Amino acid sequence: MTAFTRFSTAALSAAVLAGSASALRAADVVPQGYNTPIPEDVLTPDRVKTRIGSFNYFDGFPNDDTMAKARRQVDLGRGVQTFLNFMPAASLEMLYVGHRDGYGMQPNRDIGVFEELMSSKSLWLTGNTDTVYASAFLDLSAGPMVVEVPAGTGPGTVNDAFFRFVVDMGGPGPDRGKGGKYLIIGPGQSAPANTDGYFVANTPSKINWLILRGFLDDEGKTDTAKNAFKGGLKVYPYAERANPPANNFKNLTDWETNTIHANNFKFYEELDEVIQREPSELFSPELLGMASAIGIQKGKPFNPSPEQKAMLTEAVAIGNATARSILFAPQDPKAYIYPGKAGYWQTGFPGGNHEYLVDGGNGGRDMDGRTLFFYLATVNTPAMVLEMPGVGSQYTFSSRDSRGSYLDGANSYSMTIPANPPANRFWSFVVYDPQTRSMLQSDEMPYPSKNNTRNTDMVKNADGSITLYFGPEAPEGLDANWIKTVPGKGWFGIFRLYGPGQEWFDRTWKLGSIEKI
Repeated sequence: MTAFTRFSTAALSAAVLAGSASALRAADVVPQGYNTPIPEDVLTPDRVKTRIGSFNYFDGFPNDDTMAKARRQVDLGRGVQTFLNFMPAASLEMLYVGHRDGYGMQPNRDIGVFEELMSSKSLWLTGNTDTVYASAFLDLSAGPMVVEVPAGTGPGTVNDAFFRFVVDMGGPGPDRGKGGKYLIIGPGQSAPANTDGYFVANTPSKINWLILRGFLDDEGKTDTAKNAFKGGLKVYPYAERANPPANNFKNLTDWETNTIHANNFKFYEELDEVIQREPSELFSPELLGMASAIGIQKGKPFNPSPEQKAMLTEAVAIGNATARSILFAPQDPKAYIYPGKAGYWQTGFPGGNHEYLVDGGNGGRDMDGRTLFFYLATVNTPAMVLEMPGVGSQYTFSSRDSRGSYLDGANSYSMTIPANPPANRFWSFVVYDPQTRSMLQSDEMPYPSKNNTRNTDMVKNADGSITLYFGPEAPEGLDANWIKTVPGKGWFGIFRLYGPGQEWFDRTWKLGSIEKI
Protein backbone atom coordinates (compact mmCIF):
# COMPACT_ATOMS: atom_id res chain seq x y z
CA MET A 1 0.00 0.00 0.00
CA THR A 2 1.15 3.51 -0.68
CA ALA A 3 2.29 5.16 2.52
CA PHE A 4 0.33 8.39 2.11
CA THR A 5 -3.00 6.55 2.51
CA ARG A 6 -2.11 5.31 5.99
CA PHE A 7 -3.49 8.14 8.05
CA SER A 8 -2.46 8.47 11.66
CA THR A 9 -5.45 7.99 13.90
CA ALA A 10 -3.68 9.76 16.73
CA ALA A 11 -2.89 12.81 14.59
CA LEU A 12 -6.41 13.02 13.31
CA SER A 13 -7.90 12.57 16.76
CA ALA A 14 -5.81 15.49 18.02
CA ALA A 15 -7.30 17.60 15.27
CA VAL A 16 -10.85 17.13 16.49
CA LEU A 17 -12.26 19.91 18.67
CA ALA A 18 -13.25 18.92 22.20
CA GLY A 19 -16.85 20.04 21.69
CA SER A 20 -17.40 18.44 18.26
CA ALA A 21 -16.34 15.27 16.49
CA SER A 22 -16.33 16.84 13.04
CA ALA A 23 -15.62 20.59 13.23
CA LEU A 24 -11.94 21.37 12.50
CA ARG A 25 -9.96 24.64 12.64
CA ALA A 26 -7.49 25.75 10.04
CA ALA A 27 -4.65 25.23 12.53
CA ASP A 28 -5.56 21.55 13.04
CA VAL A 29 -3.40 18.75 11.66
CA VAL A 30 -3.68 18.20 7.91
CA PRO A 31 -3.18 14.57 6.80
CA GLN A 32 -0.34 13.83 4.41
CA GLY A 33 -1.49 14.34 0.83
CA TYR A 34 -4.05 17.05 1.70
CA ASN A 35 -3.95 20.84 1.82
CA THR A 36 -6.80 21.25 4.34
CA PRO A 37 -7.98 19.49 7.50
CA ILE A 38 -10.09 16.37 6.77
CA PRO A 39 -12.47 14.96 9.41
CA GLU A 40 -11.35 11.55 10.59
CA ASP A 41 -14.80 10.02 10.11
CA VAL A 42 -14.66 10.78 6.38
CA LEU A 43 -11.54 8.70 5.80
CA THR A 44 -11.25 4.94 5.30
CA PRO A 45 -8.06 3.29 6.64
CA ASP A 46 -6.05 0.93 4.47
CA ARG A 47 -7.14 -2.05 6.58
CA VAL A 48 -10.42 -2.56 8.46
CA LYS A 49 -11.13 -5.69 10.47
CA THR A 50 -14.73 -7.00 10.56
CA ARG A 51 -16.49 -10.21 11.58
CA ILE A 52 -16.47 -11.39 7.95
CA GLY A 53 -12.77 -10.71 7.45
CA SER A 54 -10.41 -7.81 6.77
CA PHE A 55 -11.21 -5.15 4.17
CA ASN A 56 -8.17 -3.78 2.34
CA TYR A 57 -7.96 -0.49 0.41
CA PHE A 58 -5.59 1.65 -1.61
CA ASP A 59 -6.49 5.22 -0.71
CA GLY A 60 -10.17 4.25 -0.37
CA PHE A 61 -10.20 1.94 -3.41
CA PRO A 62 -11.36 -1.56 -2.27
CA ASN A 63 -9.35 -4.48 -3.62
CA ASP A 64 -11.06 -7.43 -5.35
CA ASP A 65 -11.27 -9.56 -2.21
CA THR A 66 -12.88 -6.73 -0.24
CA MET A 67 -15.42 -6.08 -2.98
CA ALA A 68 -16.33 -9.77 -3.13
CA LYS A 69 -16.75 -10.06 0.65
CA ALA A 70 -18.85 -6.91 0.93
CA ARG A 71 -21.01 -7.78 -2.07
CA ARG A 72 -21.73 -11.26 -0.78
CA GLN A 73 -22.64 -9.93 2.64
CA VAL A 74 -25.13 -7.50 1.11
CA ASP A 75 -26.65 -10.16 -1.15
CA LEU A 76 -26.86 -12.60 1.76
CA GLY A 77 -28.54 -9.94 3.87
CA ARG A 78 -31.05 -9.18 1.14
CA GLY A 79 -31.84 -12.87 0.89
CA VAL A 80 -32.46 -12.99 4.65
CA GLN A 81 -34.59 -9.85 4.60
CA THR A 82 -36.57 -11.11 1.62
CA PHE A 83 -37.45 -14.22 3.63
CA LEU A 84 -38.45 -12.23 6.72
CA ASN A 85 -40.33 -9.44 4.94
CA PHE A 86 -42.14 -11.46 2.28
CA MET A 87 -43.13 -14.28 4.65
CA PRO A 88 -46.80 -13.14 4.71
CA ALA A 89 -46.96 -13.38 0.90
CA ALA A 90 -45.40 -16.86 0.76
CA SER A 91 -47.62 -18.02 3.61
CA LEU A 92 -50.84 -17.00 1.89
CA GLU A 93 -49.54 -18.37 -1.41
CA MET A 94 -49.09 -21.80 0.13
CA LEU A 95 -52.59 -21.68 1.57
CA TYR A 96 -53.75 -20.96 -2.00
CA VAL A 97 -51.61 -23.76 -3.45
CA GLY A 98 -52.77 -26.15 -0.72
CA HIS A 99 -56.40 -25.46 -1.56
CA ARG A 100 -55.83 -25.62 -5.32
CA ASP A 101 -53.48 -28.59 -5.60
CA GLY A 102 -53.94 -30.39 -2.27
CA TYR A 103 -57.70 -30.17 -1.83
CA GLY A 104 -58.41 -29.82 -5.55
CA MET A 105 -60.44 -26.66 -5.04
CA GLN A 106 -60.99 -23.94 -7.63
CA PRO A 107 -61.27 -20.28 -6.59
CA ASN A 108 -64.69 -18.59 -6.88
CA ARG A 109 -66.41 -21.97 -7.00
CA ASP A 110 -65.35 -24.42 -4.30
CA ILE A 111 -65.79 -23.94 -0.56
CA GLY A 112 -64.07 -26.17 1.96
CA VAL A 113 -65.78 -26.91 5.27
CA PHE A 114 -64.18 -28.78 8.18
CA GLU A 115 -67.41 -30.60 8.93
CA GLU A 116 -65.93 -32.68 11.78
CA LEU A 117 -63.47 -29.94 12.78
CA MET A 118 -59.81 -29.72 11.84
CA SER A 119 -57.64 -32.58 13.07
CA SER A 120 -53.87 -32.82 13.44
CA LYS A 121 -53.58 -34.36 9.97
CA SER A 122 -53.97 -30.87 8.49
CA LEU A 123 -50.78 -28.85 8.13
CA TRP A 124 -52.20 -25.40 8.86
CA LEU A 125 -50.40 -22.78 10.92
CA THR A 126 -52.06 -22.93 14.36
CA GLY A 127 -55.42 -24.15 13.06
CA ASN A 128 -57.82 -25.02 15.87
CA THR A 129 -60.05 -27.96 16.78
CA ASP A 130 -62.82 -25.79 18.20
CA THR A 131 -64.60 -23.93 15.41
CA VAL A 132 -66.01 -25.10 12.10
CA TYR A 133 -63.87 -23.49 9.41
CA ALA A 134 -65.24 -22.57 6.00
CA SER A 135 -62.43 -21.68 3.61
CA ALA A 136 -62.36 -20.47 0.00
CA PHE A 137 -60.20 -18.46 -2.35
CA LEU A 138 -61.36 -15.52 -4.42
CA ASP A 139 -59.76 -14.70 -7.77
CA LEU A 140 -60.71 -11.18 -8.81
CA SER A 141 -58.87 -11.27 -12.15
CA ALA A 142 -62.16 -11.13 -14.09
CA GLY A 143 -64.07 -8.72 -11.87
CA PRO A 144 -65.58 -8.18 -8.40
CA MET A 145 -66.83 -11.10 -6.34
CA VAL A 146 -69.81 -11.43 -4.02
CA VAL A 147 -69.70 -13.33 -0.73
CA GLU A 148 -73.02 -14.07 0.98
CA VAL A 149 -72.52 -14.85 4.66
CA PRO A 150 -75.24 -16.67 6.62
CA ALA A 151 -76.57 -15.37 9.92
CA GLY A 152 -74.85 -16.68 13.02
CA THR A 153 -71.39 -16.80 11.47
CA GLY A 154 -68.58 -16.30 13.96
CA PRO A 155 -65.39 -14.34 13.25
CA GLY A 156 -64.61 -14.23 9.51
CA THR A 157 -62.06 -12.35 7.44
CA VAL A 158 -60.83 -11.70 3.92
CA ASN A 159 -57.05 -11.21 3.56
CA ASP A 160 -55.16 -10.13 0.44
CA ALA A 161 -52.18 -11.89 -1.18
CA PHE A 162 -49.77 -10.14 1.21
CA PHE A 163 -51.86 -11.36 4.15
CA ARG A 164 -53.20 -7.90 4.85
CA PHE A 165 -56.64 -7.22 6.23
CA VAL A 166 -59.39 -6.50 3.69
CA VAL A 167 -62.65 -6.88 5.62
CA ASP A 168 -64.19 -8.73 8.55
CA MET A 169 -67.40 -10.74 8.27
CA GLY A 170 -69.73 -12.39 10.74
CA GLY A 171 -69.68 -11.37 14.39
CA PRO A 172 -66.91 -8.71 14.22
CA GLY A 173 -67.85 -7.64 10.67
CA PRO A 174 -70.30 -4.94 9.58
CA ASP A 175 -73.12 -7.52 9.38
CA ARG A 176 -72.63 -8.11 13.15
CA GLY A 177 -73.45 -11.78 12.83
CA LYS A 178 -76.80 -11.17 11.14
CA GLY A 179 -75.51 -12.22 7.73
CA GLY A 180 -75.34 -10.22 4.53
CA LYS A 181 -73.79 -9.68 1.12
CA TYR A 182 -70.21 -8.50 0.69
CA LEU A 183 -68.88 -7.06 -2.56
CA ILE A 184 -65.12 -7.51 -2.93
CA ILE A 185 -63.58 -5.23 -5.56
CA GLY A 186 -60.14 -6.05 -6.95
CA PRO A 187 -57.18 -4.02 -8.21
CA GLY A 188 -58.03 -1.56 -11.01
CA GLN A 189 -61.76 -2.24 -10.68
CA SER A 190 -64.47 0.33 -10.01
CA ALA A 191 -67.46 -0.06 -7.75
CA PRO A 192 -70.83 -0.43 -9.47
CA ALA A 193 -73.00 2.67 -9.61
CA ASN A 194 -75.44 1.10 -7.16
CA THR A 195 -74.07 -0.91 -4.24
CA ASP A 196 -77.22 -0.86 -2.11
CA GLY A 197 -77.52 -4.04 -0.10
CA TYR A 198 -73.78 -4.77 -0.11
CA PHE A 199 -70.96 -4.28 2.34
CA VAL A 200 -68.21 -3.06 -0.01
CA ALA A 201 -64.49 -3.75 0.42
CA ASN A 202 -61.51 -3.12 -1.86
CA THR A 203 -58.43 -5.31 -2.18
CA PRO A 204 -55.12 -4.60 -3.95
CA SER A 205 -54.55 -8.23 -5.00
CA LYS A 206 -56.10 -10.69 -7.41
CA ILE A 207 -55.99 -13.68 -5.06
CA ASN A 208 -57.68 -13.29 -1.67
CA TRP A 209 -58.46 -15.75 1.11
CA LEU A 210 -61.89 -16.04 2.69
CA ILE A 211 -61.91 -17.79 6.07
CA LEU A 212 -65.02 -18.04 8.26
CA ARG A 213 -65.63 -19.72 11.62
CA GLY A 214 -68.82 -21.32 12.84
CA PHE A 215 -69.43 -22.14 16.49
CA LEU A 216 -70.19 -25.49 18.07
CA ASP A 217 -73.70 -25.87 19.46
CA ASP A 218 -74.48 -26.23 23.17
CA GLU A 219 -73.71 -29.95 22.98
CA GLY A 220 -70.33 -29.34 21.34
CA LYS A 221 -71.50 -30.55 17.93
CA THR A 222 -70.77 -29.09 14.49
CA ASP A 223 -74.16 -29.64 12.84
CA THR A 224 -75.57 -26.12 13.22
CA ALA A 225 -72.49 -24.40 11.84
CA LYS A 226 -71.77 -26.76 8.96
CA ASN A 227 -75.41 -26.76 7.85
CA ALA A 228 -75.51 -22.97 7.97
CA PHE A 229 -72.43 -22.76 5.74
CA LYS A 230 -73.62 -25.38 3.28
CA GLY A 231 -77.06 -23.83 3.12
CA GLY A 232 -76.28 -20.13 3.18
CA LEU A 233 -72.66 -19.38 2.28
CA LYS A 234 -72.26 -18.34 -1.36
CA VAL A 235 -69.35 -17.09 -3.47
CA TYR A 236 -69.93 -15.90 -7.04
CA PRO A 237 -68.93 -13.21 -9.57
CA TYR A 238 -70.85 -9.95 -9.26
CA ALA A 239 -71.44 -10.09 -13.00
CA GLU A 240 -73.49 -13.28 -12.49
CA ARG A 241 -75.49 -12.01 -9.53
CA ALA A 242 -78.82 -12.39 -11.35
CA ASN A 243 -78.27 -16.14 -11.67
CA PRO A 244 -75.36 -17.12 -9.41
CA PRO A 245 -73.69 -20.46 -10.18
CA ALA A 246 -73.93 -23.04 -7.40
CA ASN A 247 -70.91 -23.60 -5.17
CA ASN A 248 -69.31 -26.96 -4.54
CA PHE A 249 -68.76 -27.83 -0.88
CA LYS A 250 -65.96 -30.19 0.14
CA ASN A 251 -65.42 -31.71 3.58
CA LEU A 252 -61.76 -31.01 4.46
CA THR A 253 -61.60 -32.89 7.76
CA ASP A 254 -58.72 -35.39 7.89
CA TRP A 255 -57.21 -34.39 4.55
CA GLU A 256 -53.40 -34.61 4.62
CA THR A 257 -52.62 -31.35 2.85
CA ASN A 258 -49.77 -28.91 3.38
CA THR A 259 -50.54 -25.17 3.47
CA ILE A 260 -47.25 -23.96 5.02
CA HIS A 261 -44.50 -22.03 3.25
CA ALA A 262 -41.05 -23.58 2.81
CA ASN A 263 -38.09 -22.90 5.08
CA ASN A 264 -35.51 -23.69 2.41
CA PHE A 265 -34.70 -22.42 -1.09
CA LYS A 266 -38.20 -23.34 -2.30
CA PHE A 267 -39.47 -20.30 -0.35
CA TYR A 268 -38.10 -17.98 -3.04
CA GLU A 269 -39.86 -19.97 -5.76
CA GLU A 270 -43.14 -19.63 -3.84
CA LEU A 271 -42.58 -15.89 -3.58
CA ASP A 272 -41.75 -15.64 -7.28
CA GLU A 273 -45.21 -17.05 -8.11
CA VAL A 274 -46.85 -14.23 -6.15
CA ILE A 275 -44.73 -11.46 -7.66
CA GLN A 276 -45.32 -12.73 -11.20
CA ARG A 277 -49.10 -12.97 -10.74
CA GLU A 278 -50.03 -9.98 -8.62
CA PRO A 279 -49.91 -6.25 -9.48
CA SER A 280 -46.60 -4.67 -8.53
CA GLU A 281 -48.57 -2.09 -6.55
CA LEU A 282 -49.32 -4.79 -3.99
CA PHE A 283 -45.80 -4.24 -2.59
CA SER A 284 -43.72 -1.14 -1.92
CA PRO A 285 -40.87 -0.30 -4.35
CA GLU A 286 -38.40 -0.94 -1.54
CA LEU A 287 -39.68 -4.48 -1.01
CA LEU A 288 -39.75 -5.20 -4.73
CA GLY A 289 -36.22 -3.82 -5.01
CA MET A 290 -35.08 -6.20 -2.28
CA ALA A 291 -36.56 -9.15 -4.18
CA SER A 292 -35.23 -8.05 -7.58
CA ALA A 293 -31.73 -7.71 -6.09
CA ILE A 294 -31.74 -11.49 -5.54
CA GLY A 295 -33.26 -12.21 -8.95
CA ILE A 296 -37.03 -12.20 -8.30
CA GLN A 297 -38.63 -9.59 -10.59
CA LYS A 298 -42.01 -9.39 -12.28
CA GLY A 299 -41.85 -10.30 -15.96
CA LYS A 300 -38.45 -12.00 -15.68
CA PRO A 301 -37.63 -15.66 -15.02
CA PHE A 302 -36.17 -16.51 -11.63
CA ASN A 303 -33.17 -18.60 -12.62
CA PRO A 304 -30.32 -18.19 -10.14
CA SER A 305 -26.88 -19.58 -10.89
CA PRO A 306 -25.58 -22.43 -8.71
CA GLU A 307 -23.56 -19.89 -6.72
CA GLN A 308 -26.62 -17.65 -6.21
CA LYS A 309 -28.76 -20.61 -5.23
CA ALA A 310 -26.17 -21.67 -2.64
CA MET A 311 -26.10 -18.15 -1.23
CA LEU A 312 -29.90 -17.97 -1.04
CA THR A 313 -30.02 -21.40 0.59
CA GLU A 314 -27.76 -20.03 3.30
CA ALA A 315 -29.84 -16.85 3.52
CA VAL A 316 -33.10 -18.69 4.08
CA ALA A 317 -31.43 -20.83 6.76
CA ILE A 318 -30.39 -17.66 8.58
CA GLY A 319 -33.86 -16.19 8.08
CA ASN A 320 -35.50 -19.32 9.44
CA ALA A 321 -33.26 -19.27 12.52
CA THR A 322 -34.09 -15.60 13.01
CA ALA A 323 -37.84 -16.14 12.68
CA ARG A 324 -37.79 -19.05 15.14
CA SER A 325 -35.78 -16.99 17.62
CA ILE A 326 -38.19 -14.07 17.33
CA LEU A 327 -41.18 -16.39 17.80
CA PHE A 328 -39.99 -18.62 20.62
CA ALA A 329 -37.55 -16.29 22.43
CA PRO A 330 -38.63 -12.68 21.77
CA GLN A 331 -36.54 -9.96 23.38
CA ASP A 332 -39.28 -7.31 23.24
CA PRO A 333 -41.17 -7.13 26.59
CA LYS A 334 -44.33 -6.25 24.62
CA ALA A 335 -44.35 -9.81 23.28
CA TYR A 336 -45.45 -11.07 26.72
CA ILE A 337 -48.90 -10.40 28.14
CA TYR A 338 -47.95 -10.43 31.84
CA PRO A 339 -45.26 -8.40 33.67
CA GLY A 340 -41.98 -10.18 34.19
CA LYS A 341 -42.80 -12.71 31.48
CA ALA A 342 -44.99 -14.58 34.00
CA GLY A 343 -45.84 -17.97 32.53
CA TYR A 344 -44.05 -16.93 29.34
CA TRP A 345 -47.49 -16.24 27.87
CA GLN A 346 -47.04 -14.37 24.60
CA THR A 347 -49.22 -12.36 22.24
CA GLY A 348 -49.21 -12.67 18.47
CA PHE A 349 -49.52 -8.90 18.18
CA PRO A 350 -46.74 -7.18 20.17
CA GLY A 351 -47.68 -3.53 20.38
CA GLY A 352 -51.39 -4.26 19.86
CA ASN A 353 -51.67 -3.32 16.18
CA HIS A 354 -52.69 -5.62 13.33
CA GLU A 355 -50.53 -3.57 10.94
CA TYR A 356 -47.58 -3.83 13.36
CA LEU A 357 -47.20 -0.04 13.45
CA VAL A 358 -45.15 1.49 16.25
CA ASP A 359 -46.64 4.55 17.95
CA GLY A 360 -49.28 4.97 15.28
CA GLY A 361 -46.67 4.77 12.56
CA ASN A 362 -44.29 7.36 14.02
CA GLY A 363 -41.93 4.50 14.82
CA GLY A 364 -42.51 2.78 11.49
CA ARG A 365 -43.34 -0.91 11.38
CA ASP A 366 -42.39 -3.45 14.00
CA MET A 367 -40.65 -5.89 11.68
CA ASP A 368 -40.00 -8.46 14.41
CA GLY A 369 -43.64 -8.28 15.49
CA ARG A 370 -44.82 -8.99 11.96
CA THR A 371 -42.36 -11.88 11.63
CA LEU A 372 -43.49 -13.33 14.96
CA PHE A 373 -47.12 -13.41 13.93
CA PHE A 374 -46.77 -14.73 10.41
CA TYR A 375 -44.25 -17.41 11.29
CA LEU A 376 -46.77 -18.60 13.87
CA ALA A 377 -50.22 -18.06 12.45
CA THR A 378 -52.65 -17.01 9.74
CA VAL A 379 -55.63 -14.62 9.51
CA ASN A 380 -54.81 -10.96 9.99
CA THR A 381 -57.61 -8.84 11.39
CA PRO A 382 -58.01 -6.01 13.91
CA ALA A 383 -60.69 -8.15 15.59
CA MET A 384 -57.87 -10.23 17.08
CA VAL A 385 -56.28 -7.13 18.61
CA LEU A 386 -59.00 -4.65 19.54
CA GLU A 387 -60.71 -4.74 22.89
CA MET A 388 -64.19 -5.93 21.92
CA PRO A 389 -65.64 -7.61 25.02
CA GLY A 390 -68.08 -10.35 24.12
CA VAL A 391 -67.15 -10.31 20.41
CA GLY A 392 -64.46 -12.10 18.41
CA SER A 393 -61.62 -13.98 20.04
CA GLN A 394 -58.39 -13.54 21.96
CA TYR A 395 -55.30 -15.74 22.12
CA THR A 396 -52.13 -16.30 24.09
CA PHE A 397 -49.45 -18.97 23.68
CA SER A 398 -46.47 -20.37 25.56
CA SER A 399 -43.62 -22.68 24.62
CA ARG A 400 -41.94 -22.74 28.05
CA ASP A 401 -42.57 -24.00 31.53
CA SER A 402 -42.53 -21.76 34.62
CA ARG A 403 -38.72 -22.03 34.84
CA GLY A 404 -38.22 -20.90 31.25
CA SER A 405 -37.34 -24.28 29.74
CA TYR A 406 -38.81 -25.31 26.42
CA LEU A 407 -41.71 -27.75 26.72
CA ASP A 408 -40.53 -31.33 26.13
CA GLY A 409 -42.95 -34.06 25.06
CA ALA A 410 -41.14 -36.61 27.19
CA ASN A 411 -41.96 -34.74 30.40
CA SER A 412 -45.24 -34.30 32.26
CA TYR A 413 -46.72 -30.88 33.00
CA SER A 414 -49.80 -29.30 34.53
CA MET A 415 -51.51 -25.95 34.05
CA THR A 416 -54.42 -24.54 36.03
CA ILE A 417 -57.12 -22.46 34.39
CA PRO A 418 -58.66 -20.35 37.17
CA ALA A 419 -62.39 -20.44 37.82
CA ASN A 420 -64.77 -18.37 35.71
CA PRO A 421 -62.71 -17.94 32.53
CA PRO A 422 -63.89 -14.72 30.82
CA ALA A 423 -65.30 -16.37 27.70
CA ASN A 424 -68.90 -15.68 26.77
CA ARG A 425 -68.87 -18.60 24.33
CA PHE A 426 -66.08 -20.98 25.30
CA TRP A 427 -62.37 -21.40 25.96
CA SER A 428 -59.97 -23.94 24.48
CA PHE A 429 -56.39 -25.09 24.79
CA VAL A 430 -54.66 -26.67 21.79
CA VAL A 431 -51.20 -28.26 21.66
CA TYR A 432 -48.93 -27.61 18.66
CA ASP A 433 -45.75 -28.89 17.04
CA PRO A 434 -42.91 -26.30 17.00
CA GLN A 435 -41.61 -27.64 13.68
CA THR A 436 -44.81 -27.21 11.66
CA ARG A 437 -46.64 -24.80 13.99
CA SER A 438 -49.59 -27.09 13.25
CA MET A 439 -51.36 -29.35 15.71
CA LEU A 440 -49.20 -31.98 17.41
CA GLN A 441 -49.74 -35.37 15.80
CA SER A 442 -50.28 -38.66 17.62
CA ASP A 443 -52.31 -41.75 16.70
CA GLU A 444 -54.03 -41.78 20.06
CA MET A 445 -55.21 -38.15 20.02
CA PRO A 446 -55.97 -36.67 16.57
CA TYR A 447 -57.56 -33.65 18.29
CA PRO A 448 -54.87 -32.55 20.80
CA SER A 449 -57.03 -30.07 22.69
CA LYS A 450 -59.54 -29.37 25.42
CA ASN A 451 -62.66 -27.24 25.07
CA ASN A 452 -65.07 -26.46 27.89
CA THR A 453 -68.07 -26.84 25.56
CA ARG A 454 -67.05 -30.11 23.94
CA ASN A 455 -65.13 -31.71 26.85
CA THR A 456 -67.77 -31.37 29.55
CA ASP A 457 -66.31 -34.34 31.47
CA MET A 458 -63.21 -32.44 32.57
CA VAL A 459 -62.71 -32.71 36.32
CA LYS A 460 -62.96 -29.40 38.19
CA ASN A 461 -61.04 -28.49 41.31
CA ALA A 462 -62.84 -27.52 44.53
CA ASP A 463 -62.49 -23.81 43.75
CA GLY A 464 -63.99 -24.19 40.28
CA SER A 465 -60.66 -24.09 38.45
CA ILE A 466 -59.60 -26.78 35.97
CA THR A 467 -56.12 -28.29 35.83
CA LEU A 468 -54.95 -29.59 32.49
CA TYR A 469 -52.22 -32.23 32.22
CA PHE A 470 -49.72 -32.77 29.41
CA GLY A 471 -47.41 -35.73 28.91
CA PRO A 472 -46.91 -39.10 27.23
CA GLU A 473 -49.28 -40.79 29.70
CA ALA A 474 -52.43 -39.57 31.44
CA PRO A 475 -52.37 -39.08 35.21
CA GLU A 476 -54.40 -41.77 36.96
CA GLY A 477 -58.09 -40.90 36.95
CA LEU A 478 -57.58 -37.69 35.01
CA ASP A 479 -57.80 -38.81 31.38
CA ALA A 480 -60.50 -36.21 30.73
CA ASN A 481 -58.08 -33.39 31.65
CA TRP A 482 -55.10 -34.78 29.72
CA ILE A 483 -53.57 -33.87 26.34
CA LYS A 484 -51.03 -36.33 24.98
CA THR A 485 -47.51 -35.21 24.05
CA VAL A 486 -44.85 -37.14 22.16
CA PRO A 487 -41.42 -38.07 23.57
CA GLY A 488 -38.64 -36.71 21.39
CA LYS A 489 -40.74 -33.76 20.29
CA GLY A 490 -41.25 -30.32 21.74
CA TRP A 491 -44.64 -28.63 21.96
CA PHE A 492 -46.30 -25.32 22.64
CA GLY A 493 -49.87 -24.46 23.57
CA ILE A 494 -52.38 -21.80 22.61
CA PHE A 495 -55.16 -20.71 24.97
CA ARG A 496 -58.17 -19.18 23.20
CA LEU A 497 -61.14 -17.22 24.47
CA TYR A 498 -64.20 -16.80 22.24
CA GLY A 499 -66.35 -13.87 23.25
CA PRO A 500 -63.65 -12.62 25.65
CA GLY A 501 -64.75 -10.76 28.76
CA GLN A 502 -63.39 -7.48 30.09
CA GLU A 503 -61.47 -9.37 32.78
CA TRP A 504 -59.21 -10.70 30.05
CA PHE A 505 -58.37 -7.27 28.72
CA ASP A 506 -57.91 -5.85 32.23
CA ARG A 507 -55.72 -8.83 33.20
CA THR A 508 -57.77 -9.18 36.38
CA TRP A 509 -58.20 -12.84 35.39
CA LYS A 510 -54.84 -14.50 34.87
CA LEU A 511 -53.69 -17.83 33.46
CA GLY A 512 -51.44 -20.05 35.51
CA SER A 513 -48.00 -21.14 34.34
CA ILE A 514 -47.23 -24.49 32.76
CA GLU A 515 -45.52 -26.41 35.56
CA LYS A 516 -43.21 -29.38 35.10
CA ILE A 517 -44.31 -32.30 37.26
